[in-house]
Amino acid sequence: MKSSEIKSKFISFFESKGHKAMLGSSLVPKDPTVLLTLAGMLQFKPVFLGQEKPPYRRVTTVQKCIRMVDVERVGKTPRHHTFFEMLGNFSFGDYFKKEAVQFAWELLTREFKLPVTRLKIAVFEKDDEAYDIWRKDIGLPAEIIFRLDEENNFWSAGPTGPCGPCSEIYYDLGEEFGCGKGDCGPGCDCDRFLEIWNLVFIQYNRDESGQLLPLKQKGIDTGMGLERIASVLQGKSDNFETDLFVPLIRKIMAISTAGESDPSARIIADHARAVTHLIADGVFPDNTGRGYVLRRLIRRAVRHGKMIGIKGPFLVDLSSTVIAQMEEAYPALREKSALIAATLKEEEDNFMATLDNGMKLFGELQEAHKADKKITGEEAFRLHDTFGFPIDLTIELADESGMKVD
Repeated sequence: MKSSEIKSKFISFFESKGHKAMLGSSLVPKDPTVLLTLAGMLQFKPVFLGQEKPPYRRVTTVQKCIRMVDVERVGKTPRHHTFFEMLGNFSFGDYFKKEAVQFAWELLTREFKLPVTRLKIAVFEKDDEAYDIWRKDIGLPAEIIFRLDEENNFWSAGPTGPCGPCSEIYYDLGEEFGCGKGDCGPGCDCDRFLEIWNLVFIQYNRDESGQLLPLKQKGIDTGMGLERIASVLQGKSDNFETDLFVPLIRKIMAISTAGESDPSARIIADHARAVTHLIADGVFPDNTGRGYVLRRLIRRAVRHGKMIGIKGPFLVDLSSTVIAQMEEAYPALREKSALIAATLKEEEDNFMATLDNGMKLFGELQEAHKADKKITGEEAFRLHDTFGFPIDLTIELADESGMKVD
């Protein structure tokens, strides 16, 4: 099933359950407490807080998201990304846990026809209500329902705001992808159990002091990563092998020494999607805030391009592939294509002009610090000030070399 079909089937399913299909929001959120849109529920945060009237009682969306929390893991695992699309369904004071669980199970097992034997469930350890729904209403055996702690199964969109316990649905890729430990299960850091859907039961508001206050109106916020469900439905064990990434990675392979599974090619493919969408949504390279996120992603992509032998600028060409793939769902990409190209060209040219000299200096620092394995703050600042290396990039380079930055 192509990724476009998956999105269409998801939306159609929830429309058949009385949901109104709404457009996702910009990557630049209205919410001042969050730098970038990191979840589908963000545009509905005022509704969950009771500050705004819900547009509809039931809603479904496809939301583009940016998360930087795992940027160092992108390309090194089959499942981590900075940019991804989140399929979601929402209830504002309408249905709650039981219906949310039933909808999810029906879509996965009847519409997507996933084998029940491959699915595992994780619930918040204190959420007996959710456990009983999975156990008694859905009829699942106790051995495939796992109680996990707050770190794994309690969700919030930020440091404050709507939050609540959640139930996660995992797809078991098989023992060959596991770590072999006796306690391996959902929540394990190995690649065996792929979290495909998170059902969040919004029942609290976390205030500035960290206190959880019950909401007058409970809600449902679910999120299923398109990249992950696409890998399952396309019979792949790796998100980067789906139709979302293959055209980009093939283009990167054609201009580099990289193979299909080269981490640098995957990092570039991921970042090309992210930077294209960020610029289309009005973000421009800068040294602070959202602009810094964009600049950091562009410079990471350029450095990895250099590592796999790409000669000259390449991000503009990759962005055109992103636009061709995604313009039907996001028309603004085509409308802003000239701006995207101009922004990427200027930023890439500026960084490439200093990258070689910066890498030469870094090589000298490696040699000079063979014994103590530590780059000084002054040296890190020189890389930033003279060669445009963000401190994150210097730390990343140092880490790859077994060094630390003071």
